[in-house]
Amino acid sequence: MGAWRPDWDPRSFDPVRLGQQETTAWASYYRHDWGTFLRAAVGMVRTGFGFDPLRTLIGAYHVLRANQLWAPYPDNDPDGARASMQRFYTMVTRHLGLSLDPVQAARLEVEWWRLHRARQHDPNVSEVDLVQALVDLYSYVYDAPADEVRDAARFRVEAMDHSDAWVARGCGLDDPLLTRERRALIASHTALRRAVGRD
Repeated sequence: MGAWRPDWDPRSFDPVRLGQQETTAWASYYRHDWGTFLRAAVGMVRTGFGFDPLRTLIGAYHVLRANQLWAPYPDNDPDGARASMQRFYTMVTRHLGLSLDPVQAARLEVEWWRLHRARQHDPNVSEVDLVQALVDLYSYVYDAPADEVRDAARFRVEAMDHSDAWVARGCGLDDPLLTRERRALIASHTALRRAVGRD
């Protein structure tokens, strides 16, 4: 994982590595392969937030629990998912100095999960609303103008579309849709890094 840097800036993440790790996390989420999900979450937390090894593991566990609580359909636990993400964002505020309210950050996080799930089961749910939910999250967490993070949100929704098609085709790990999903996630993180990065 590399040495921990106490001066880590969460706006300096590696978008390629983060996109690859998130593709693994999404695939393992839908396959309910929680061990692989946890390993991917460890990578995402380390890459995205630069925590030391112990905090990385704790943060990844909060992300895992949030996703496990969200996963069942239709009887999931959105309040529990928000509570777990609130614990994660509390770590972010304490150890990285970002000025955000963990309750609000968790609410915005789980809101795009909600809209994505609604769109999975109802094609009439607006893509515009899903993009806006991501814009709201990114602009809040990174304190960035909404227009500057909109491309990142659009690419992320494109990745969701590939993921949904992959799920509909049976979640095969050799399905080329996973490659398309990974490319879209890398494009999303690249656009986000361009919008918020500080080199």
